[in-house]
Amino acid sequence: MSGESVGSESETETQEVLRPPTQLREGLPHVIASDEQVIEYAGALSSAQGPLAVDAERASGYTYSQRAYLIQLRREGAGSALIDPIAVSNLDPIAQVISGTEWILHAATQDLECLRELNLHPQALFDTELAGRLLGRERVGLAGLIESELGEYLEKGHGAANWSMRPLTIDMLRYAALDVELLIELRNSLEQSLREEGKWQIAQQEFAALLTWRPREPTGEAWRKTSGIHAIRTPRIRAAVRELWISRDDLARRKDVAPGRLIPDRAIIAAAQSNPISMTALLNIKEFNGRGAKKYERVWWQAIERARALPESQLPGAPPRSDSPPPPRTWADKNPQAHVRLEFARKALTGVSEEMNIPLENMLQPELLRRICWNPQSSDEENLRMTLSQSGARPWQIDICAPIFMEAISGNNDSANA
Repeated sequence: MSGESVGSESETETQEVLRPPTQLREGLPHVIASDEQVIEYAGALSSAQGPLAVDAERASGYTYSQRAYLIQLRREGAGSALIDPIAVSNLDPIAQVISGTEWILHAATQDLECLRELNLHPQALFDTELAGRLLGRERVGLAGLIESELGEYLEKGHGAANWSMRPLTIDMLRYAALDVELLIELRNSLEQSLREEGKWQIAQQEFAALLTWRPREPTGEAWRKTSGIHAIRTPRIRAAVRELWISRDDLARRKDVAPGRLIPDRAIIAAAQSNPISMTALLNIKEFNGRGAKKYERVWWQAIERARALPESQLPGAPPRSDSPPPPRTWADKNPQAHVRLEFARKALTGVSEEMNIPLENMLQPELLRRICWNPQSSDEENLRMTLSQSGARPWQIDICAPIFMEAISGNNDSANA
């Protein structure tokens, strides 16, 4: 995160050191690690009032799975709870009593999927990060918003920790509890600002859209996304990348380890390009390193041998053509009319973005903007509005973007006539 520069760097550091960090109001709650404790906290939630602050901690970068390893909840009248979802049978008692309750999350798309795996489904939510974006705040991280909206200093430091470890340290638990400590107050402050700026209806449409949000389904063959593969043109070397990637992914899934912690992508590319003649030669490749390079050397070697033994007919070809538009920097040569449309639409949307103080990327998904400008399917506004809606644009976005697209498509703009 980046914020405003105030004074010299040393002055800023001194101010941060002197500022007292936010403390837990009721002390550090005990970790709920039994079905009986889940039922007990569910009872407290049922008699509490107001929205529910929710957060989850995963172990991204450490484990293969994206499951939640800690759940944090807070509701006025029930206090905060830290729940170990690995230690309990299920969270159904809690799911039942919070049905219909508004959830408050920060950056909801990071946690919604792992919460759904635990049968926790919001029916209404408020995303504090998204609210901050709609308000044009410079810092939309949780700590930044809590500081700018509430004047509190939230001490951070364990966001990238390995939350799958057991036991969790006291510092990690305190960090987790603080993530929901002020979410309710933050939500109320942001709502007030959204109403004052006439953006409450926009925010409600955005929050409603999050209820049906799902991660984008991967397209194509996943191994083709290996970092550095774009430089490989030889089918046999491409086959070695594929076999190494598949072997790493299978091993990572079985061990529940993040694939990159076994061997990084650069090790796969280096091994495939070097075409080693033995396991010893493989391990002597400078770039072939990682925690699992030596430990699972036979796995990697067998992958290379499989690629080497493949008949020509089974070697992977070049990547298939993408349906997505090419990079915008090439549009002026490849599709001049699309280039004019994109330039006009970007300029017009940038003007609206600045006027409304909403980031340009929140006005419309950049990919959708490019797709419509590259190949408009219709010059009819009704069809265009339908296309935008079917692509996930919200009504407020459609009302702003449809007239701009229509003008860009018709060519009745200064850029097109220049």
